Amino acid sequence: MAIPYVVSSRIPVTAFSVPVEKATPMKPKVLVTRMLPQAAVDLVSKQCHAEVNRRDVRYTKKQLLQRLKGKVGMVCLLTDTIDADVLSSNPDLKVVSNVAVGYDNIDVPAATRHGVMVTNTPGVLTETTADFTWALITATARRVVEGDRFVRAKKWKEWMLMGFLGRDLYGKTLGICGLGRIGTAVAQRAQGFHMRILYTQRNRDEAKEQALKAMYVDKTTLLRESDYVVILMLLSPETRHYIGRKELQMMKESAFLINVARGPIVDEKALVQALKAKQIAGAGLDVFEREPKVEPGLLRLQNVVLAPHIASGSLETRTKMACMAAENCVAAVTGRQPPNLVNPKVLEVK
Repeated sequence: MAIPYVVSSRIPVTAFSVPVEKATPMKPKVLVTRMLPQAAVDLVSKQCHAEVNRRDVRYTKKQLLQRLKGKVGMVCLLTDTIDADVLSSNPDLKVVSNVAVGYDNIDVPAATRHGVMVTNTPGVLTETTADFTWALITATARRVVEGDRFVRAKKWKEWMLMGFLGRDLYGKTLGICGLGRIGTAVAQRAQGFHMRILYTQRNRDEAKEQALKAMYVDKTTLLRESDYVVILMLLSPETRHYIGRKELQMMKESAFLINVARGPIVDEKALVQALKAKQIAGAGLDVFEREPKVEPGLLRLQNVVLAPHIASGSLETRTKMACMAAENCVAAVTGRQPPNLVNPKVLEVK
């Protein structure tokens, strides 16, 4: 006789159950538009599903729109144009995290209207940029690049009393357009050269004047009296071509113009004409009006030093910048307010 199959009550039911994996929340999807230091990529990847552009080449707009689909966050560079089209292409987007202090590559009002947070990386690059500003001032004033080319071309035959005469820094007048974090750091270094410090900006800062022994003047006075005019302001509609033909004519023939802020603040065509006519002694530029394109006339001039936007370009600082941007992005996509929010009004929209 067949024996009926009986499940023993002593065997736990779970022994016959199919194991079920514990549900885990899905990581928010984030796009990193350009190659970053690995430490920053690791910060994003720890809490997000990160799609990273491993090539140090910018996406085209079409590629950017395609890659951005389904993403709630984006870590981008100044080379990425984040306009209204990009912002409206993905309604899930919560944050655009820029690896820079400036954010003129982002349409911030459009981002606010779409409820998208915009962040930047202030403070972290202050000292490095101030260091490079002085490198550019010194290289320009003392004709370092010209001398380097001369030596490499094997043209140097003997020491020359009158060869490559530059201009002194010690005891001269430094004019700073924009006494923010970087401007302050540049002014602090100027004290070591015992320079007279002038500054101009929208609002006077008497506390800084006292600390830095600086004098607040109008734009015209600064241009007329400074031996070195340094541009350290943000780009805005009001500061576009802040230095043009009229302003260059106000400067001393022995003066130098240094721009480490944003290229469009200086009218490059006007600058070429001023340098050719020797209306000013020289210029040092780390930024350009139509980066990476450079006004052709500048390339043919000896009295200008040209650098490829590297004022913040130390390994330590660029890593800190990228990590700060990563932290801003992670905070926003995980429901927290990012520490470096540019458009706080977006919180009202949301």
